[in-house]
Amino acid sequence: MIGDVVGDAGLAVLEEKLPGLIKDNSADLVVVNGENSSGGFGITKETLDRILAAGADVVSGGNHSWENREFWTVLDGEERALRPANYPGDSPGRGWTVIEKKPVSGGEAVPFVIINLQGREFMTPIDCPFRCVDEIFATLARSRETKPNPLILLDFHAESTREKEALGFYVDGRVSLFAGTHTHIQTADERVLPGGSAYITDLGMTGIAGSVLGMDTKICIDRALTQVLYRMELAGGPGAEVQGVIAGIDRDSGKAVSIKRIRV
Repeated sequence: MIGDVVGDAGLAVLEEKLPGLIKDNSADLVVVNGENSSGGFGITKETLDRILAAGADVVSGGNHSWENREFWTVLDGEERALRPANYPGDSPGRGWTVIEKKPVSGGEAVPFVIINLQGREFMTPIDCPFRCVDEIFATLARSRETKPNPLILLDFHAESTREKEALGFYVDGRVSLFAGTHTHIQTADERVLPGGSAYITDLGMTGIAGSVLGMDTKICIDRALTQVLYRMELAGGPGAEVQGVIAGIDRDSGKAVSIKRIRV
């Protein structure tokens, strides 16, 4: 799983590095958060296509999934593009999907379930992510689309580390991999939880490392010093990185056996 792609620099380094990461690690499935891929805010059909062409199987989203209204029709029609499942009402798109892929090592196709949720602490208070994920699990249990023990990957797009850890323990043993996104700061707490779920509080971001969350440092400092909301602009220059994790998952049990941070 790869952290939030931020702007053109993030797209370029993803296109450069992701194919090699997939090959070197024999990755069976790749999930990339793309909600900041269009100019740092939102996603478009063009940036979605670039992320998929780079090797992503599914592109997850977050609170910026709605920035470009013309993308809403893409969310309705493209099963590989997700937005958080716990938005209320009849929101465009879908919050989870099922992908079947044959492992690189061979054998029958494996069902993967990818779920996208959004937090509520320090963010817009939408529907409860805890209750929403329970509803998804209940639907999966009734579904004939998935075989026993699907490998479930969860992108929780949230601000609060407390909320992320709480949901991580809540779904421990019920998902194969739980990864937080949104803060753009890669955390150093990757581990396999007691129930067998690989966990990290935040994947980090794919963009300019010498920046403030992918944005121009001077503008961010000026905003802090003056409290004037200058328009945010993407950081320039060299130093783009791909950040995320690689998890090893037992295909029979759906339990994680390892998780490793990547920063390339």
